[in-house]
Amino acid sequence: MTASKAGIMAAFAAAAFPIYRSALNERPSSNVIRPSGCPGLLRVVQALDGGICRIKLDGGVIHADQAETVAWVAEQFAGGVIEATNRGNLQIRGIGPEPDALIEPLLAAGLGPREAAGDDVRNLMLSPSAGLDRQMLFDTRPLAAQILFTLQTHERFHELSAKFAVQLDGGEALAMLEHHHDLWLSALVQHGEPWLAFGLAGSPLDTPAGKVPLAQGHALVVAVLELFLELARPDQNRMRQLLAECAVDEFMTRLAGRVPLQPCLDWRRSASPGGLHIGIHSQHDERVYVGAAAPLGRLDTVMLRGAAQLAREKGDGNLRFTPWQSLLLPNVRRENADAVLTQLDALGLLCSLDHSLAQLIACTGSSGCGKGLADTKGDARQLADLLQRRGQALSIHLSGCQRSCAAAHIAPATLLAVAPGRYDLYFRDAALPGFGALQAHNLTIEALGHWLDAHPRSPLDA
Repeated sequence: MTASKAGIMAAFAAAAFPIYRSALNERPSSNVIRPSGCPGLLRVVQALDGGICRIKLDGGVIHADQAETVAWVAEQFAGGVIEATNRGNLQIRGIGPEPDALIEPLLAAGLGPREAAGDDVRNLMLSPSAGLDRQMLFDTRPLAAQILFTLQTHERFHELSAKFAVQLDGGEALAMLEHHHDLWLSALVQHGEPWLAFGLAGSPLDTPAGKVPLAQGHALVVAVLELFLELARPDQNRMRQLLAECAVDEFMTRLAGRVPLQPCLDWRRSASPGGLHIGIHSQHDERVYVGAAAPLGRLDTVMLRGAAQLAREKGDGNLRFTPWQSLLLPNVRRENADAVLTQLDALGLLCSLDHSLAQLIACTGSSGCGKGLADTKGDARQLADLLQRRGQALSIHLSGCQRSCAAAHIAPATLLAVAPGRYDLYFRDAALPGFGALQAHNLTIEALGHWLDAHPRSPLDA
């Protein structure tokens, strides 16, 4: 960032930031505020390695200029660590004692909410390839813009928990369908007309609760959220908590009095093929998008700046972050795709699923989190080296505690920390809660290698 640009941004933010702060402090006292420990743009949460600021991106999209601002503030006011989250957002870690100095340039770059109180609730997840995907049934972005505007400006919705989330699926091949949402909507076309199947406390892989015409999609979201807030107690942050006490049939009966609903029969949303977030993939036009993963979800400022410059030179000037903790450069001309992939690789991003790190997930761990029982990032790199020597790339999640912050879905295999350098091994099992079925206890990373040797027919090696 140039000195002149930084000065302009600082002047803009100096005027804007007090307005945001004032708005946060003057929420109507009648509102039910559901407290959260989640960081936001305007709420820096402290961790062992410093403050954390979460930047929520509309549809996962960030302009190259905005990405460069994120890199700049991470260098100037934090430890230079930027994380790609499993909801397609960004986090800055290691923020020092003056968080306002970091927040102000981010607001000036247009990364803030429309209203200060709307920062927490702009939780709408789209496919990273929305509007581009060859398999999409229709472009979800116009409806997404309506929903995001309402989430931020409808005062009642400011009462929602920072964890309350909506998914809008356009039928894309590249779509995260394993994350459960409080409300999900998924595209379907019947007799040439666009519809939205929808469900509560689940994902598009579940049986829908009903369907509405696409034109009623916005009204449906508003009605569901308003009904939730009317029925839920202040300690019920999520739809699943409400539905544990309020029968789904009762909720749906009340909802049908607000929005005309129709049954959705013979629904089937196929699971997306893996790996579409990495590499070169065709769009619905003659161009391609190019994807690369941040190692264990972390970018440094060189990576982010380099990707932003590539997006400006070879793409449409935007980056899209994904729920797989990766980024996409959309709208790349096919003849430039190989060069873009090579340059992303040179920046230190992971450009092939054959790289063992590309399929590992790890939370912050004990190096930055007081609840972490092990250095999950360091242990994950040790595991990646072990797997790379064995010629394996396995989908494994390392979690420092039971909270599973790094993964919003249950991975095929989970290593749950029980002590520094030691983990219990679980395999996903749909019939069991939590991480699944316990396979081994108190393993070191080296011992895991021996366990894999002794169990060559495990789900990981199938």
